Amino acid sequence: MSRIAFIYPGQGAQVCGMGQDFYEQTEIGKQVFDLATELLGFSVPELCFTENDRLDITEYTQAAMVTTSIAMTKVLESRGVKPDVAAGLSLGEYCALYAAGVMSEADAISTVRQRGILMQSEVPVGLGAMAAILAMDAAEIEAVIADIEGVQIANYNCPGQIVISGRKEAVETACEKLKEAGAKRTVMLNVSGPFHSRMLTGAGEKLGEVLEHVEVHTPVIPYVANVTAAYVTDAAEVKPLLMKQVSSSVRWQQSVEAMLADGVDTFIEIGPGKTLAGFMKKIDRTAKVLNIGKLEDVDRVVEALNA
Repeated sequence: MSRIAFIYPGQGAQVCGMGQDFYEQTEIGKQVFDLATELLGFSVPELCFTENDRLDITEYTQAAMVTTSIAMTKVLESRGVKPDVAAGLSLGEYCALYAAGVMSEADAISTVRQRGILMQSEVPVGLGAMAAILAMDAAEIEAVIADIEGVQIANYNCPGQIVISGRKEAVETACEKLKEAGAKRTVMLNVSGPFHSRMLTGAGEKLGEVLEHVEVHTPVIPYVANVTAAYVTDAAEVKPLLMKQVSSSVRWQQSVEAMLADGVDTFIEIGPGKTLAGFMKKIDRTAKVLNIGKLEDVDRVVEALNA
């Protein structure tokens, strides 16, 4: 028997039209989008399915992504596919919390809406920045930026792709020094804030106040936390980790390695795009990765698992 992980992409994977076929062609999917609309006070189908500028604004993106991925998850589970473990990159961790039975769909959607607003408003636009560092070892990057105040690693995505975050001038300085030290490329990212940096510590503390009103349950299956890249099986760990996650490094490569070490051999990426599948090729090319991005993918995944 395969050991299956449900894995969820984060912000940046969003695309106009995501989840539309799940909404229009399945009652389960429609219910999730309708619930999100009721909870948030604006039309989530309109946000996700029509061309607009809001979909790429953090305070809207996060709720849209989680709604879409949960709708996809519920349709897949209705076909009998259940995970043994779950994990999500940054924002995607909230989908993993849902899949692991830690948080209800209503709480996951409502919480990320508040999370997005807090992250968007914590640092004035223009003060922070993020950059992708390509084809350079993580340890080398850590050594170079250790002496640059105001910058840190935001994402350990996969070998050869690390993201740094922090004060704009510090990130730009780090990019120059990293190129001098041998980085193949450095790419400034089109983001609205220095996510997963210490500049967002205050947002994490405010998120803690939001989480006080959220009920968390003991995981039915374990999920892997971004902050520690370790399995979480105790409900008491959940809220402190989510507060830290906003300003801490996302240890995605290490999270995948933890699941592989536990015998996970099939990863199902649930959500728009194939970002995590791309990372997986660089982490372990032998791992089986399936994708759910369209309704038709559900049949393909079910067939592949039953083959």
